[in-house]
Amino acid sequence: MHSFPTKLTAIEQRIQEIEPVKYASTRNFKDGAVTRLSPYISRGVISTKQVLDHIYSLQLPSSQTEKLIQELAWRDYWQQIWISKREVIFQDLKQIQTPVSNWKIPQTVIQAKTGIEAVDQAILELYETGYMHNHMRMYVASICCNIAQSHWLEPARWLYSHLLDGDLASNHLSWQWVAGSNSSKKYYANQSNINKYFQSDQEGTFLDVDYADFEGLKIPSILKDTVPFKAEFKLPEVGNPPLDSSSATLVYNYYNLDPYWYQGENVQRVLLLEPSFFGKYPIQQKCLDFALGLSHNISGIQVFVGEYADLMKLVEPKNLIFKEHPTNLHYQGKEEPRDWMSSVKGYYPSFFAFWKRCKKEFSRNADFVK
Repeated sequence: MHSFPTKLTAIEQRIQEIEPVKYASTRNFKDGAVTRLSPYISRGVISTKQVLDHIYSLQLPSSQTEKLIQELAWRDYWQQIWISKREVIFQDLKQIQTPVSNWKIPQTVIQAKTGIEAVDQAILELYETGYMHNHMRMYVASICCNIAQSHWLEPARWLYSHLLDGDLASNHLSWQWVAGSNSSKKYYANQSNINKYFQSDQEGTFLDVDYADFEGLKIPSILKDTVPFKAEFKLPEVGNPPLDSSSATLVYNYYNLDPYWYQGENVQRVLLLEPSFFGKYPIQQKCLDFALGLSHNISGIQVFVGEYADLMKLVEPKNLIFKEHPTNLHYQGKEEPRDWMSSVKGYYPSFFAFWKRCKKEFSRNADFVK
């Protein structure tokens, strides 16, 4: 089982333990040397740039670090699409997903009873730990969208709600990539592929077919019953913290828990938990508790449960400081940029068009060893 500590010292140690060479050769396997940093990047505790700078500091040849840097760049790529397309990422982005038989989720997926042993085990681990291997996420998405013919949105909301590293851009756009609405073709994985990467030897399942047979595959009976997505969580019951309306006030939220932001400076620090935000993008209690745990790394932070408009009644908008993010478009005050791996911005229809620009910039960096 994977654990995700919330203390900053443990998170920084995890950065130091990155092994780019092992990562490149094993990342797709169940027990591969993945970084386990995604929850901290998604919650804004650390940035992709911070991880990139550490990789540079290892002074390894670019051939040994490129795969890890490329995978980090995917996170920035999804974010740039979100910034450019905004609410459109919650719809079929490039083309309509087809065929679609339902707008719910296969009940056996939610119950971890698909009959695919590695998948069911991974779903149970997700419920317990808030983590699912990235390769397994693709398997689950393919079962939901391409085998059960569920539209990607509800299953994507379900997975997002359980992930400690839940990020609406990387999650929803990855689901669309698998479902074919944000890619040129659907992603399929058969039982042999799952056996190879997830240490199983199962046979005779609905995925135990040749790839050529997937397009004509009928929905297996075990996937036909579907249910709507639900999330259960409760925002903390706290009164309004005592705030000075004329003091510079940093606004943190579910996507920004940066402990280095204005570190050591005498400012007010508020963790804003908006009921409307969590109503629109529901999460499970484990994820909220994880975020609250991460907030303890920020000295003097006070929790504020309410809308941004309520906060503006207590602190003058000119004194509110926040980081740019697509979920913050209604914020007023001083907006500051996030840290990015590169200066490459805007919408690119393919990752590799984006990566080509990034790589060019990285190769000019003196620390990107040839």
